[in-house]
Amino acid sequence: MDCGAVVHGYESDISRTFVHGEPSAGQRRVWNHVREGQQRAFAAATLGAAAGSVDDAVRGWYATLGYGPDYRLPGLSHRTGHGIGMDGHEPINLVRGETTKLGPGMCFSNEPGLYLPGKFGVRLEDCFHMTEAGPKWFSEPPGSLEAPIG
Repeated sequence: MDCGAVVHGYESDISRTFVHGEPSAGQRRVWNHVREGQQRAFAAATLGAAAGSVDDAVRGWYATLGYGPDYRLPGLSHRTGHGIGMDGHEPINLVRGETTKLGPGMCFSNEPGLYLPGKFGVRLEDCFHMTEAGPKWFSEPPGSLEAPIG
């Protein structure tokens, strides 16, 4: 499920992956990988870091798990996140090669999904903003597959 709202002209974006019935061991494993990927992206979003380094942190870790490499499937075939504000998708992107430095006031989606063609995919998306102290969530990421909303 991917949805959002507009409040005072500002966009939001959130995605959750659900499993109808009992999840398989593989679905649970990939869901947990995406949950960890999202946390690694958040941790990599430090003040002054290049926006692309957030994508690099997630993509590098996914490669150690056998995904990819790079943008190949099965794996993360899109950017880790996008800028968000008055438009739902706006610069700056959390994508390889983006050299813009992260600074206070910048807002991003964090959605390092994993996609396994012919099987299933998992996307967890939450947005965060950069503060003087570093990143801060707008919405809390889910803690488990059984409680994807929180």
